[in-house]
Amino acid sequence: MSTAAAPQTRMGRVVAASLVGTAVEWYDFFLYGSAAALVFNKLFFPQSDPLVGTMLAFLTYALGFVARPLGGLVFGHFGDRLGRKKLLMVSLVMMGVATAAIGLLPTYASIGVWAAVLLTVLRLVQGFAIGGEWSGAVLLVSEHGSPRWRGFWASWPQAGVPVGNLLATAVLALLAATMPDEMFLDWGWRVPFLLSAVLIGLGYWIRSSIEDAPVFTEARARAEARAHTDAADGTARRAPALEALRRHPKQIAVCISARMVENISYYIITAFVLTYVTAHLKLDKSVVLNALLLANVVHLVAIPAFGALSDRIGRRPVYLAGTIGMGLWALVFFPLLDSRDSWSIILAVVGGLLAHAAMYGPQAAFFAEQFDTDVRYSGTSIGYQVTSIIAGSLAPLIATALLSHYGSPTPITIYVVVAAVISTAGVLAATETRHRDLAEVSAR
Repeated sequence: MSTAAAPQTRMGRVVAASLVGTAVEWYDFFLYGSAAALVFNKLFFPQSDPLVGTMLAFLTYALGFVARPLGGLVFGHFGDRLGRKKLLMVSLVMMGVATAAIGLLPTYASIGVWAAVLLTVLRLVQGFAIGGEWSGAVLLVSEHGSPRWRGFWASWPQAGVPVGNLLATAVLALLAATMPDEMFLDWGWRVPFLLSAVLIGLGYWIRSSIEDAPVFTEARARAEARAHTDAADGTARRAPALEALRRHPKQIAVCISARMVENISYYIITAFVLTYVTAHLKLDKSVVLNALLLANVVHLVAIPAFGALSDRIGRRPVYLAGTIGMGLWALVFFPLLDSRDSWSIILAVVGGLLAHAAMYGPQAAFFAEQFDTDVRYSGTSIGYQVTSIIAGSLAPLIATALLSHYGSPTPITIYVVVAAVISTAGVLAATETRHRDLAEVSAR
């Protein structure tokens, strides 16, 4: 059966498996970011100045991103060789164990500096696991779907990101609203991390019901046949990552540049904003948590909407609307926050995530369409995860440092605008891919 002819019920199961698993993993990942801004600076780095403690907490947050490319390479290698589903199951369990373990960690008051060391190790495990998640989840959907609706269907694993963030923010907001600060710092913050064990079980059960797409199994059969021929000729078989770098250098560069403002802006809007509103503006954390809750609902709806739009008018026009829109929105984002008005803060975050959705909606299909099937997991992982080191991992840390040094958000605005220029140039250098057959193989 061809991928285009796959039954709708099967496609629904594939989308559900990708969405739920991705949402659970990103719940774990974002929970750490929110806790880094609100809790970890007090419990794991208490000897530091409050802003320095926050920077140290964000440094451990950044280390999770450093581990993501390594995870992407390892999961991409085996995902191209063994299959998307198997590796997605491994990443899900790895993430769940690490997150639940954070909920059981002793703090600085109990074991001193070792608390921060253990926290850092578990953050690295989180980063390694999430490094293999994104490509596998979006490829599972992209390779099952037909070209006509690929942008829409492939955007649903992307929607798992705001779902995960929404879950993490909702749990923290509920606990913050119902617990005194002392109780929340004492044990309440552990509850969301321990809940991860239940969510991981749900995600594992749903993912166990799906299989890899025929387009992948056929490509793997061809690759194995070539491997036997190469072995008979004495030719070494290249690792998928090296093969992706050899065959698709321009496409990898396009993915990296296209992600710059998408990645940087997202973590400033969703992670750094917690520090800015609570530590710099001295507002209650419930104000920004409520803004994030509403904004993530809007983000969740907007991502598949922009994915569907990219099926109609192309990946590049929609993505460009996002890069340019984010560059413009950066100019009003901090003035809206600085108003200290709750509705203006909501507008700032919602507007930022709408611009982000214009990039994130078509991104999964756009990146998947850049690579041949036999190296697609590795190619998309490299393009997607390398950016995490130079963009998303450092964004909250750089923003906090700039705010600490200059006492003004203007340098942060410039930082986002420069990233928007880089991403716009990268997308303009790409070719339109929405009609590409994913079974097609580029010239070698």
